[in-house]
Amino acid sequence: MHVVSIGPGDADHLTAGANMALQAADVIAGYDGYLQYIADYLEGKEVISSGMRGEVERCRNALSQFRGGRRVVLVSGGDAGVYGLAGLVLELMSPAERASLLILPGVTSATACAALLGAPLTHDFAVISLSDLLTDAKLIEKRLDLAAKGDFVTVLYNPRSLSRRHLFLRTIDIFLKHREAHTPVGLVRNAYRDEQRVEIVQLTDLYAQDWVDMKTTVIIGNSQTMSSGHRMITPRGYQICRTDEAVV
Repeated sequence: MHVVSIGPGDADHLTAGANMALQAADVIAGYDGYLQYIADYLEGKEVISSGMRGEVERCRNALSQFRGGRRVVLVSGGDAGVYGLAGLVLELMSPAERASLLILPGVTSATACAALLGAPLTHDFAVISLSDLLTDAKLIEKRLDLAAKGDFVTVLYNPRSLSRRHLFLRTIDIFLKHREAHTPVGLVRNAYRDEQRVEIVQLTDLYAQDWVDMKTTVIIGNSQTMSSGHRMITPRGYQICRTDEAVV
């Protein structure tokens, strides 16, 4: 059995290992929204699909097929080990089954979006999901505060949904206590997909970005992050002469 990470969903960012596993599978299981990105692989396969909040049932169905001797691929967006299904599958497996599971890595949203923005993650950074479906909101706020105090570049997954807006606004409040109002913030929606949108705003202007949703990744710079020419740059710390900037 394979847990296959498909990255942002476009063919250019699917690894060779993921490609081979998908081609060889008898059964492909995944979230409806992700299976559309690998539609070319589904022909001739048995497909197990489900919507949001169907993760446990989906994994159990995939495991049932695996235990029946079939070659099963469980698909996860981005990287399966970053807010993905790799952990859930391992929890549901016996120790012997865990030893045989192959987890194939992929391009997670943090690095995919960072590439579109420039180089915002070239120093220490934290990744925090604002979804309070499986994590208590108070714990999320605590982690946000610690990341802000620690001057980490901070990547926000699942920043805002139709029913959950307060945590996104609270996040801005928290970071404004520890960062300058002009701190660069990168916003990427639908990275490497249709209707991709990439913008860089100031931290204080983040309140007004009503288009931010669950398909958006937010990268808040640290105290050294700068923006220039539609690019975010977080210096790594190399001692360079500023005249080097003009060298081609």
